[in-house]
Amino acid sequence: MREENGFKHIEEAVKKLEKTHAEDIKVYDLSGGMENRKRLTGKNETSNLDKFTWGVANRNGSVRIPRSVAMEKRGYFEDRRPAGNADPYQIINALVRSCLISK
Repeated sequence: MREENGFKHIEEAVKKLEKTHAEDIKVYDLSGGMENRKRLTGKNETSNLDKFTWGVANRNGSVRIPRSVAMEKRGYFEDRRPAGNADPYQIINALVRSCLISK
């Protein structure tokens, strides 16, 4: 993702996250972020719990890609769905499962 032309890997990962959105939300809820249902309303710069969205500089999306990443065609993405109090080990496990293991 961070190498030259790594943006294609970011897009691939985001498409995989879209496929596992419902599963990931369950993990995020059970890992301590039960307030996600109240927080992810689609308002106030949050995504909607029931719909996966992503985009460049999109603060309302489930996944946000910084503008600088899109311009440089490499970098990282932000999963904006987990709550701040969610277990980071469960979150990274879900991300790895979704982005690297799922097809």
